[in-house]
Amino acid sequence: MNATDRSAPRRASIGARRNPASQAAILAAARAVLAEEGYAGFSIDAVSRRAGAGKPTIYRWWKNKAELLIEVYAVEKAMVKAAATGSLADDLALYTAALWDFWRDTPSGRTFRALVAEAQNDAAALAALRDKFLPERLCDVRALFAAAVARGEIGLDEVEMRLGLYVGFNWYYVLTDQLDAGRAAIPAAMRLVAAPLPG
Repeated sequence: MNATDRSAPRRASIGARRNPASQAAILAAARAVLAEEGYAGFSIDAVSRRAGAGKPTIYRWWKNKAELLIEVYAVEKAMVKAAATGSLADDLALYTAALWDFWRDTPSGRTFRALVAEAQNDAAALAALRDKFLPERLCDVRALFAAAVARGEIGLDEVEMRLGLYVGFNWYYVLTDQLDAGRAAIPAAMRLVAAPLPG
């Protein structure tokens, strides 16, 4: 029996306001379906059956599959903690190594690549990725850059450019499925991202 065959007793809806127990059950079901079926087999139908929650409830709380997957990813990513060594390059290197472990070792991490791919052909997925996923996912890294600005390590006007370099490095390796091959480059890449600008 796979994830799509299992079902739980139907849970009562309380309308647009999220019921914590139902929300937890839906997120747990989504994680289970994702782990057992992969992204290709992930569907709201399967999550609904697994959680014992009605599809209207799920769609009331998450507009589409991409938004539900993003929340699953966010809950799991809470395990990735930012360091505070006093050096931007070292902080970024430690955080990046932990992030890559997460991407490589968890179903939610693998789903990130599929979400980016889906966003190329689905306007709702693109909007969720751009307007919800990216701003929330970059909070930790922005905090590392803000701390470096406060220490005088980098200028405030440099943050967006450095952030773009950081994101580009990470996305290149995750989207091309080269996390293991690229891991040795993390320390040097983070030194480049944190390096003083010439002049």
